[in-house]
Amino acid sequence: MGLAARIAGSTLFLGASGGVLAQSRYNLQPPVTDVASQIYDLHTLMLIICLVIFIGVFGVMFWSVFRHRKSRGAKAANFHENTTVEIAWTVVPVLILLGMAWPATRTVIEMKDTSDPDITIKATGYQWKWGYDYLQGEGEGIRFVSNMSTPREQIEGAAPKGEAYLLEVDNPMVVPVGKKVRILTTAADVIHSWWIPAFGVKQDAIPGFIRDTWFRADQEGIYRGNCAELCGRDHGFMPIEVHVVSAEAYTAWVAGQQAASAASAEDDAREFTLAELVERGARV
Repeated sequence: MGLAARIAGSTLFLGASGGVLAQSRYNLQPPVTDVASQIYDLHTLMLIICLVIFIGVFGVMFWSVFRHRKSRGAKAANFHENTTVEIAWTVVPVLILLGMAWPATRTVIEMKDTSDPDITIKATGYQWKWGYDYLQGEGEGIRFVSNMSTPREQIEGAAPKGEAYLLEVDNPMVVPVGKKVRILTTAADVIHSWWIPAFGVKQDAIPGFIRDTWFRADQEGIYRGNCAELCGRDHGFMPIEVHVVSAEAYTAWVAGQQAASAASAEDDAREFTLAELVERGARV
């Protein structure tokens, strides 16, 4: 993480239910991936450049207005152009833009490098939930749907809001720390967008298309985001929750998911007696 990110990040507050939900009132979330750190530093750098230009331009303008005002007897200069000035205000902005473009281009290239992932997960957007398919890696074959789990009472104002209000789900995505995770995004109905600010990841999920992005989280914790596309009536109720855990915890989670899947498949293939079906129907 860059120096600017560390300094700015120290002013942010952290709050999460069972993990880290870094949220700033005035700035970006503290980054937990290398790409997110680069984005954070670029954001800080661009703001500093813009501030310097703003102070320089308006400083000269206000000084000129004050120093050469009519009440002081100033007389307007009578000339049309100055070749040196013309060259300077053409060359200097070009150099500034090139200086800004170099680190930005390097970051964009790295954002697009989805090669050699340790884990590949397909994220499918639905109105209004996410479906996850683990396609490659230790958890290959795991599939589940992730819905918002904020109680309806909180949404309707009948109960106090929780710490992760509208950002909590019933089945979070789980990935190991320090591993490159490739995310394939698509959608089943309208355009959605898979967005985790702390990862520096935001990729549209478009029906009929597969797009990809990636992240490698360097810190364990719980990281949250949501659909960043206006995808319909319940757009604001489509959160994303990712648990970054240790390699051991991830292996245990994979084993649990695979055992549950096997038990479900066995249950589906089982022939039930009439009494068992009646008992199940009564429970429902």
